[in-house]
Amino acid sequence: MNILLVIGIAMAAGLLMSRVIRLLKLPNVTAFLLAGLIIGPCVSNLVTKEQVESMHVITEVALGFIAYAIGGEFKLSYLKKIGKTPIIITMFQGLATAFCVDVGLILCGYDVPLALLLGAIALATAPAATLMVVRQYKAKGNVTQMLLPVVAMDDALGLMVFSISASVAGAMLGGEMTVSSMVLEPLYEIGVSLLVGAALGAVLAYSSRFFASRGNKLALSIALVLVGVGLCDVLGLSSLLVCMMIGALMVNLSQQHEVLMEQCDRFTPPLFLLFFVLSGAELDLSVLPTVGLIGVLYLLFRSLGKWGGTLLGAVCVKADNNVKKYLGLTLLPQAGVAIGMSQMVAIRFPQLAGTVTTVVLACVLVFELIGPVVTKIALIKAGEIKRETKKTVKAASV
Repeated sequence: MNILLVIGIAMAAGLLMSRVIRLLKLPNVTAFLLAGLIIGPCVSNLVTKEQVESMHVITEVALGFIAYAIGGEFKLSYLKKIGKTPIIITMFQGLATAFCVDVGLILCGYDVPLALLLGAIALATAPAATLMVVRQYKAKGNVTQMLLPVVAMDDALGLMVFSISASVAGAMLGGEMTVSSMVLEPLYEIGVSLLVGAALGAVLAYSSRFFASRGNKLALSIALVLVGVGLCDVLGLSSLLVCMMIGALMVNLSQQHEVLMEQCDRFTPPLFLLFFVLSGAELDLSVLPTVGLIGVLYLLFRSLGKWGGTLLGAVCVKADNNVKKYLGLTLLPQAGVAIGMSQMVAIRFPQLAGTVTTVVLACVLVFELIGPVVTKIALIKAGEIKRETKKTVKAASV
C-alpha cells in the first residue's frame, strides 16, 4: 500500500475513533491508540507491521516536538517558583520504582540480573501521553505544574539507573563492571545532549528576530527541532533531552517565544495524532497470554513504586496535599523509552531477551491504554480538570 495512503488511513481512523471515545468521556490519546490497535497487524492488518516500521521517522519527529513543547514550559520565573521540589520528587519516585521492582521480583524468586534490568526499565514514563491529556483538558494547578518537569527529568534519571543496573547485571552474568559504563557513558550522553539542545535553542531564539511572518517563524522552529532529532541519530544522543533544551532555551531567551510556541501548537496536533495511532498499531495483544506472573508483578510493583515514591518525596518537601495524593497516579503511562531499553537488553543480554521483551511489551500495552485514563481521573480529583458536561465534552473533543 502507498505510504501516503497509509498515513491518510491512520489519521482518519484516529479522528473517527475520537468521536466514539467522546461518548465514553475518555482522553483522545486513548482513542488514537485504540484506532491504531484496530487497523494494525494485531487486529485487522489493514496497516502491516512493515508499513508501521517504515514510518518510524514520524515517531522520532513527534517525540522531538513533544519534548520541545515540554521544554517550553520551563520558564526561569516558573522554575524559581517551584524550586527544587520537582527534582527531589523525581529522585524519590524514580529510585523507589526501581527499588520496588528489584526487591519485589527478587523476593518472589526471580534472578537478580533480570530483576535489576526490569527495575531500571520501570523508571521510564511516557511524556507524550501525559502532555496530550494536559493539553486536551487544559489542566491547570499544582499537580499539573509539578507533573511536566518531573516527567521531563524522569527519563534522564532512568538513563543513569539503567546504565548502572545493566553494568551490574553484566558483571553478575560473567562480564566486567567498569566506572566508564556505569557512570561516564551515561553522564556523557546526558551532558552532550543538554549542550547540543542549548546551542540549538539559542540559535532558534536569536535567529527568530530576523523573520517577521508567523509562517517563517514556524518553519524555523521545525527546522531546528528536525536538526536536533537528526543530530541525535548521528551522535547517539537523547532526542528527548536535546529537544527539551531547545524549547527551554527558546522560551527564556526569545522575546517572541509566545508566537513561536503558539505556531508550533497549531502545527503539531495532526503529527501527535499520527504518532499515537502508529504507536497503537505497534501494540501486540498476543504477548498478554505469555507474560505470566512476572508481568503481573511488574505491573503491581511499578505502580506501587511510582505512587509511593512520589508520595514520600512530596511529603519530604511539604508539597501541596493534591500533589501528595494524585501526582504519582499521573506517572503510570509508559511507552517508547521503555521499549528502547528492552531492545538494548536484547542486544546485550540475549539470554534474558525473551523474558524482558515480553514483559515490557505487555506492560506497555496495559500502561498506554489505562495510563491516560488514570491521569485524567487524577487531575479531575485534584480539581485541575473541570468535570465534564455535554458542553465541555464537545469543546474538548473538537
